[in-house]
Amino acid sequence: MSCVLNDEQFRVTSIPFNSSNFMIFTGVPIKKDSYRVNSGKYFVSVKIDPNSLPVQPALGQHWSVKGARSIGPISTGDCQMQQHTYENPVQIECQLPESGEQLIQFISKEKDFKGIGESKARELWRLLGKEFHIILRHDSPESRDRLRSVLSEDSIDALFAGYAKYTNLSHCNWMSQRKIPASVQQRLLKHHGENSIQAIQENPYLLIGFGMSFDQVELSLTHWQLKRGIKANDPQRLSAALEISLRKEIEKGHTFTNHSSLRPHLNKLLKDSSLVSQAFAAGHDKAQFILNPTSRTYHPTAQLLMENVVAKRLIALITQKDLFDEKAYKAFDEALKDLPYELTQKQSEAVSVCLDNGVSCITGGAGTGKTTVLRTGLRAYNSLGFEIHAVALSGRAAMRLHESIGFPTKTIAAFLKGDPIEPTPERKNHLLIIDEASMIDLPTMYRLVTHIDPSVRIIFTGDPDQLPPIGCGKVLADIVGSNAIANTMLDIVKRQEGSTGIPEYSKLVNAGVVPEQLSMGNIHFHQTQKNDIADVCCALYEKSPSNSRVMAPTKKLVSEINNLVQSKVNPGGQRLRFKMHGDLFYLDLRLNDAILFTQNQYDKGIQNGSLGTLTSVEGSGESYGEVTLDTDVKIEVNQAVLDCMELGYAITLHKAQGSQFPRIIIALQKGRIADRAWLYTAITRAETEVHIVGSEENFKEIVQRSSNAQFRNSYLKTLLK
Repeated sequence: MSCVLNDEQFRVTSIPFNSSNFMIFTGVPIKKDSYRVNSGKYFVSVKIDPNSLPVQPALGQHWSVKGARSIGPISTGDCQMQQHTYENPVQIECQLPESGEQLIQFISKEKDFKGIGESKARELWRLLGKEFHIILRHDSPESRDRLRSVLSEDSIDALFAGYAKYTNLSHCNWMSQRKIPASVQQRLLKHHGENSIQAIQENPYLLIGFGMSFDQVELSLTHWQLKRGIKANDPQRLSAALEISLRKEIEKGHTFTNHSSLRPHLNKLLKDSSLVSQAFAAGHDKAQFILNPTSRTYHPTAQLLMENVVAKRLIALITQKDLFDEKAYKAFDEALKDLPYELTQKQSEAVSVCLDNGVSCITGGAGTGKTTVLRTGLRAYNSLGFEIHAVALSGRAAMRLHESIGFPTKTIAAFLKGDPIEPTPERKNHLLIIDEASMIDLPTMYRLVTHIDPSVRIIFTGDPDQLPPIGCGKVLADIVGSNAIANTMLDIVKRQEGSTGIPEYSKLVNAGVVPEQLSMGNIHFHQTQKNDIADVCCALYEKSPSNSRVMAPTKKLVSEINNLVQSKVNPGGQRLRFKMHGDLFYLDLRLNDAILFTQNQYDKGIQNGSLGTLTSVEGSGESYGEVTLDTDVKIEVNQAVLDCMELGYAITLHKAQGSQFPRIIIALQKGRIADRAWLYTAITRAETEVHIVGSEENFKEIVQRSSNAQFRNSYLKTLLK
């Protein structure tokens, strides 16, 4: 059945909904090549994925849309009107008006052209006429001299600034027609500007570096009109294939790889052994990698550079030792007096090591007293006049760290957004604490060491046996494994009561030993088939909703469990909603739902990994409701906040890193992520009670299989030795 395609032009008057994967914007129809409204009896509404748009819609913009439309009545006050709705149209463009009257009205109404009303816009058109676009395309002294007869200096600034926003529209529309995602477009334009189309035509494979896959580019090439054809052995194509192959290895966590690991990726992309051989040569010529002549390993240039910088910074700090002088001893003694209990010999040794070295580590399993050591050491450093900078990867981990040590903390992302840490006459000495360092990947560590002065001391804390980083590298494991940096390994469990069985159980798992009894103490094993894991987790959650959190290895399983738990524990909760043209639109979050935040929004008090409860769905204006965080801070839900909200009954283990919960339910499902380190980390997130849901066969296989981190190739350890 054929579908009739309609096309219309409209001026944006409202953007009632905007999230990362869905957007609604509406406007009044305008006649083609005119500023006049086409009809006063209907609105145009577009429902679309924002990633398919050339630019983000804004009030006053002119858009054209083509696609299948539905027509329905809407109420606006006392008036009955129609709404023409286009859902995922086949073509949509933002347009800078060309005709005189349309351009006059656009400039006078568009907020980007601040201070230029209709009369000034009309004078401007009379002055420039058809030269309007030519003059404004280049901000030059000659252009400004010409404009001064009509506009003030501030208005000229606003005119050029506003026009600059729209100069790339034709480029965006060209790229959108060729199915280049908006996110790729923006990155490309930022780098290549007005030369973006030319750059694509000269080398379409450059799009890979801005976020497209090799297959996406290859598939699209047949629809693009290029200045020249692309041959199978084109060096640009071969180099792009190698770039993708190296990236695949980096995504596995490696910082270097070998010929045998790269070849399968290249075979899959190029499907020709001779082309594969040529690809290695093309990559070497473009310096995409450095070949280690001794080991014959391939080191991607960027990763090797980062490893060298990190190693050099740490080695420089290693030379700063024997710092435990009389002042430090006195500060240590004073810090001990403030403690309500005595440190163990091992804990006391750990504090001394931190005070004695420019860089040091405090490592150990869950509950071994790392925080106690850190708190004591930091009090001593504080009395010595050091400025304390404490960071953690997630927002929740940063908050728990603050509660534990009593000093201000930040997420690493927030820390890196601030000014670099450098000595000043007032604050000569600085100390950086990196908590839960096992999760710090190489790029993050590189950014940290280049954000601080080489004189800043560093203390790493963490458990090298826990989860490795999501990104490439294994910084803490390499530091500990090198034996080049002073490290105190704590081994006496303090956190959990011995009666829970959690310390003993987690030690066995970490050692690769299957417990004789899968259920012991407060650890309960539930033999469950794969298809029933989500249901059993849900049933267990129902027994104690206020104390429980589910840990699952994949986002897919997390989502499945979240939806099940919501339907059981909160079936009648009032849904979050918003209004558009008098109609209510409902979202899948309900009053009293557990909420997880997945992005940092520092201005609103939200950090990635923050947990809370949806405590209000009563909206007003731009607010949809309210979330109360675990810290009792209340967050107003607007579109920006809503965009990073998910159900939080079940979460991935990475979101829980650095946090504890009274009762943990572990969804044990065999896969790439669920290894010994994953299970060990999940168990140690519990304060009093653990439920493991899965098959005994999978449990034994996971425990006996070495951590994935052990199979990561990283060069930092070698550089530190």
